[in-house]
Amino acid sequence: MAKCNTNCIERPISVGFGHFGRVVARYPSVFLILPLLVAAALGSGFMYLKEMKANDIEDQFTPVNGPAKQERMTVDEYFSPSEEFSRLRLSSEGTYASLIITVLEGENILTEAALTDIIEMDRQVKNISTGNTYENLCAKTNGKCMSNFVLDILNELNLNSTARYPLHNRTFLGTSVGGVELKSEGSEIRSAKAVRLFYFLNEENTALNTQWLNGFLEFFSNYPELKTVRVSYFTSLSRQKEIEASSDSIIPFFSITYALAINVSIFSCLRLDCVRTKVWVAVAGVLSTGLAVLASFGLLLFCGMPFAMTVASSPFLILGIGVDDMFIMIACWQKTKVKEEVEDRLAETYKEAAVSITITTLTDVMSFYIGLFTPFRSVQSFCMYTSTAILFCYIFNLTFFGACLALNGRREKGNKHWLTCMKVPEVDSVDATGNVCCVGGAYDKETGTDEAMSMDLFFKNHYSPFLTKTWVKISVCLIYSAYLAVSIYGCLQLQEGLDLKHLAPDGSYVGSYYDDEDQFFSSYGPNVMLVVTDEHFEYWNSDARQNLDLCLENFQNLSMASKDSEISPISWLTAYIKFGQSSGINVDNETQFKQSLPTFLRLSGFSEDVNITNNKILASRMFIQSVNIRTAVDEKNMLNAFRETAERCGKLETAVNVMVYHPAFIYYDQYAVIVGNTIQNIVVATCVMLVISLFLIPNPLCSLWVTFAIASIIVGVTGFMALWDVSLDSVSMINLVICIGFSVDFSAHISYAFVTSEKLSVNEKAKDALYKLGYPIIQGAASTIAGVVVLAAAKSYIFRTFFKIMLLVILFGAVHGIVFIPVFFTFLGTCKKMFCATKKTYNQPIYQY
Repeated sequence: MAKCNTNCIERPISVGFGHFGRVVARYPSVFLILPLLVAAALGSGFMYLKEMKANDIEDQFTPVNGPAKQERMTVDEYFSPSEEFSRLRLSSEGTYASLIITVLEGENILTEAALTDIIEMDRQVKNISTGNTYENLCAKTNGKCMSNFVLDILNELNLNSTARYPLHNRTFLGTSVGGVELKSEGSEIRSAKAVRLFYFLNEENTALNTQWLNGFLEFFSNYPELKTVRVSYFTSLSRQKEIEASSDSIIPFFSITYALAINVSIFSCLRLDCVRTKVWVAVAGVLSTGLAVLASFGLLLFCGMPFAMTVASSPFLILGIGVDDMFIMIACWQKTKVKEEVEDRLAETYKEAAVSITITTLTDVMSFYIGLFTPFRSVQSFCMYTSTAILFCYIFNLTFFGACLALNGRREKGNKHWLTCMKVPEVDSVDATGNVCCVGGAYDKETGTDEAMSMDLFFKNHYSPFLTKTWVKISVCLIYSAYLAVSIYGCLQLQEGLDLKHLAPDGSYVGSYYDDEDQFFSSYGPNVMLVVTDEHFEYWNSDARQNLDLCLENFQNLSMASKDSEISPISWLTAYIKFGQSSGINVDNETQFKQSLPTFLRLSGFSEDVNITNNKILASRMFIQSVNIRTAVDEKNMLNAFRETAERCGKLETAVNVMVYHPAFIYYDQYAVIVGNTIQNIVVATCVMLVISLFLIPNPLCSLWVTFAIASIIVGVTGFMALWDVSLDSVSMINLVICIGFSVDFSAHISYAFVTSEKLSVNEKAKDALYKLGYPIIQGAASTIAGVVVLAAAKSYIFRTFFKIMLLVILFGAVHGIVFIPVFFTFLGTCKKMFCATKKTYNQPIYQY
């Protein structure tokens, strides 16, 4: 068989790093102090942390170039805010406070006792003073504060009369009265379970509004419990304040995580031999990771990179990745000859570990850099900080940690105690007493290397022989089939979109408000704005109006649009036609149509719905009331249906250029991009991973199994996260990108170890690969889980989601690495080596996770 040179990239990298390791061992003080100085200097960038925090929900958690943002710009361009406030016509959510008052006992809130409490609550809100009262700051209509019509109606009624629903005397109550039960005949309200009140403020007084809204929150946070009703409250500032509180709540977990990581690392590297134990090396590995986070984050803060809330979870992940690299270097160090000089040992360590660490770093970094192309700033921020931190981890492991390893090697060379650094007798010397605390320096006399750890021997003598039994391999195949079936089922159940209430911590008043809103006020959804943007549209032309009516009819025929003609559509044109017919105006004549229109708009309250400039109608708008928007799926379907219908209107015989908009569409836009963008990132990242694998692990068979592992793990994580009540959103997208990098970490090395094994039979190759990699995979998985496990106790959905998906990624990755892939390889037949055979025997690297 012809011999082929396929390690032309891998080999020079190993040799080059061998030389670098020799330099580090020769001057450990330089490589110890220099990283500390760099970390200290760059870490000063944290003084900019406060001003670089970017927790604006719309900016961070909605698509950067979402269509709704452009639609909002169009609305603002054509329809300037009026002095007369109209909630229906806001292009944003507005500045407001809101109360949802629900009944405690019985099934009707429209009782005298409950109404008395509601009216008293309304009075107290209006008396809240932070230097200014509500009356001074409120949004006004006809010179008076915008009223809560439901209170006006209830004040007018007595207990013997009832209100009509959803329209009472031309006042829409669908968003003000909830949990409504109507009388058997007609539209009169028999009972209701909730009342919602709004208090909108004039948006010109930003600072004063903030003070008043904060006073509102403080007032209701201490509001006493009532006997008849329960209240939940919310303001336009609430989501922002709560997401900032959620971000701050994670800070105490950092110290717990680092303490846990140090303990896990020490335990993993602990030996009874007082010389060979790697206690200080393990501590140095965790410290190296901390320095990398400090330096990388500080650098990016210096550069003005926004620090989103999602970045707060990055150090937990970085810790796991950094410690994994430490385990690789320690494993390679333990394969070197203990009697050789420290320079030679470290050179050999770097030579053996170089490709392995480079592979994991490149795959992880590239995964995150690809995430920079997502349209969510929160994802971009996370990926930039995390990828940069991984690069610094790589650098600090090769410098700072390498120097610590060299210093520890000098201690071992002198046979000194790990704690006292006092020289102790060697195990086989005449002075040895047999006490493990007083003697040390044991090593394998046959190989000249450190003695194999008990877990390595477990994989060699017990686990791998068990796994390669025929009936076990058949069982593993059945288990994998079940895993794949459940995963695919879960993928079909996957929900899309980020529920805004999840941005607040558990137990927050925001969650209570959203729960009440979903329970009692989901019968009526957004009142969607239909904007005719064609300045050449001839409203006075009966044929053009007929096409516009057909367009409106198409909207009204949608399943999520109200069929009640009294509340939808709200059309100035329909009202004007009726006005013209009753006033003798020829609405089919352009001159008469335009002459009478301004008077009608001023008298009817539609003045904000038509833009007339220089006697030309530049744009106009109508409104369609949506109904039964209860879930994220309903929101997605509504957005798609309204936009598709608007597109069809432009294809009518007389084209009607219609644009649909509502402030909520800014958040609904995530549904339009989240799936496609996630798939795009996964495909691109997978291709990049394959290219890296082909260059650094030049074996086609290995690359195919890398592809298989990536696909299998991503399907598993996606399916099980859906079954674990995690939706596909900007937060989980981050984790799926992470999934790709970790899939490569777990699969590439076990595959390469198998196909390059010198053993003859496939079973022996599998055993050999597991002996070399079984324990390092367990170490890597344990350290990464230790890095994120404390997030399970976080009170924030974002951080808990991060933990859930990372746990799935690590568990499934580890299971693929030490169970599925070794078994599947045994069905392939004996594999031929495909790496370079040169004149000298090629020393196979110890690829460890």
